[in-house]
Amino acid sequence: MIKITFPDGNVREYEAGTSSMDIAKSISEGLAKKILVAEVNGEVWDATRPIQADASLKLLTWDDATGKNTFWHSSAHLMAEAVESMYPGVKFWVGPPLENGFYYDMDLGDRQMGEEDLAAIEAKMNELAKQNNPYIREEIAKKDAVSYFFEKDDEYKLDLLHNLEDGHITLYKQGNFTDLCRGPHIPSTGHIKAIKLTNIAGAYWKGDEKNKQLTRLYGITFPNSKMLDEYLLMLEEAKKRDHRKLGKELSIFCFDDEVGQGLPLWMPNGTIIIEELERLAKETEEAAGYKRVVTPHIAKESLYLTSGHLPYYQESMYPPMELDGTKYYLKAMNCPHHHKIFDAEPRSYKDLPLRLAEYGTCYRYEQSGELMGLMRVRCLHMNDAHIYCTREQFGDEFRAVNDMYLKYFNIFGIDKYVMRLSLHDPAKLGQKYVNEPELWKETEAMVRDVLIESKIPFVEVQDEAAFYGPKIDVQIWSVIGREFTLATNQVDFAQGRRFNLSYNSTENKPEVPLIIHRAPLGTHERFIGFLLEHYAGKFPLWLAPLQVKLLPISDKFMDYCQDVLKQFRAAGIRAEIDDRNEKIGKKIRDTELMKVPYMLVIGEKEMNDQSGALRIQGQGDQGVIKIDELVARMKKDISDRV
Repeated sequence: MIKITFPDGNVREYEAGTSSMDIAKSISEGLAKKILVAEVNGEVWDATRPIQADASLKLLTWDDATGKNTFWHSSAHLMAEAVESMYPGVKFWVGPPLENGFYYDMDLGDRQMGEEDLAAIEAKMNELAKQNNPYIREEIAKKDAVSYFFEKDDEYKLDLLHNLEDGHITLYKQGNFTDLCRGPHIPSTGHIKAIKLTNIAGAYWKGDEKNKQLTRLYGITFPNSKMLDEYLLMLEEAKKRDHRKLGKELSIFCFDDEVGQGLPLWMPNGTIIIEELERLAKETEEAAGYKRVVTPHIAKESLYLTSGHLPYYQESMYPPMELDGTKYYLKAMNCPHHHKIFDAEPRSYKDLPLRLAEYGTCYRYEQSGELMGLMRVRCLHMNDAHIYCTREQFGDEFRAVNDMYLKYFNIFGIDKYVMRLSLHDPAKLGQKYVNEPELWKETEAMVRDVLIESKIPFVEVQDEAAFYGPKIDVQIWSVIGREFTLATNQVDFAQGRRFNLSYNSTENKPEVPLIIHRAPLGTHERFIGFLLEHYAGKFPLWLAPLQVKLLPISDKFMDYCQDVLKQFRAAGIRAEIDDRNEKIGKKIRDTELMKVPYMLVIGEKEMNDQSGALRIQGQGDQGVIKIDELVARMKKDISDRV
């Protein structure tokens, strides 16, 4: 008999070789029908995989993130089976789950697949799903796996096998489809009840534009059709809110091939939003005791060797420039420069905490296939800061950073969020992470304690820390439920020593400071992309590029409009006149489409009364209002960031 410990601490005994599914059935048939996968001793397993020894067990359903991911990964295999049946000889690269759904990269040879083919593939997937075929796991020796895929002439799976260790290789089979996969998978295809293929695109093999372009097929599935219908409605709303579409319509940003991929050009409207965000950050940081600094866009190779970024981060940096035998890199991160500023003067415990802030411009070479509007770019402007503090000050400083996040969430109407505590993987010390096991334990515990004490919702994720310490990734959701990674709050116990940073302690001895890396507003690029979708382009008054538009009924009211315009601009309110020779109805419609918060219709009566007929975006006619009254009201709302 083996002992199974459940999350609530209860322990039950079962026969060795029992599966998580068997255990679920022993509790209730209803539970067994919902189980998709299981967590056994912290490792995700197939629900049908036998458990041979004492273990902790967590049964996972669709309501668990891991359950969803497994469901969608298994759906990718179902899609591959359907495609293989319709395109014999197709070869597959990888088919991972996504935030919503999944994709599979495939080599169709000289054949083509278009949007018109998706309905037929969906129909085949539905047919195969109804067969309720089990997902079967098979452990296989590396030589046998190589032989199997060599016979199939599958260079893609052979490439994957090249880096896999013998004894850790598995195949998964369902129906007539077999794939190299570490799993896990859901029990059977019958769990997949609703299917939609959403997009078809090209993707370079391994994300390298020098390699062959494969066909990437995207899809999403659900346990029932109601969920799919709700998702498709949300998708339609998301299309309307797509920041790339809105960014173009509202003249926020653009891209140009001659400038380069992933390098956004901020137009006047977008620049206003940037400046307002910077103003908010500067006011908030000044009140919190931050000092502003400015650093160059390039630095010598030796700086990034000292920081350790080159060995850990080089693939995401632009290649070096060489001058007089010295290599220079475009700045991919601000922290090494800030460390040099800390080190430029002698520091005492009385100087700490020292908080250095900068909206620094950084450059990162994202792969072409990974670029996506403002969400993944190669030039980014980061709301960055580094806090140098003692161990005793760490808790208060880390908590203050989290409080700053909460303040921003309130300003921007972000109601749903979670902090993701990213931890290291002990097995990767010295490779992916600095080799300081005790410091990892200590700093991870420090961060966890602050989150618990602050009662901030958080989840823990292993093997996603920064190379120099644990971090918090801030996950936020827009009003339509789309998830974004906003920013990060990182602990650094390594860089201080790498740069020989020190302060004079109360005992008059040199001590190495702890460093907190934080970026509550993330980057302009990602945050403005989020805000465009969150607000559907209807920015709040304080953030709107144009805050009020004056709409004269005819040219004879232009002089009065010019006087009103001066009053607004004198009050610091962004205003314009629509002086086109158009009917007032068209002027109103066009201003609504540009999502200007306020508009004033000006005619004879309004001119004589020193007033305007006020309309508010999305709310329509608000009646006549005196100009000085409206100016005072708008000034207050802008100042309060209502």
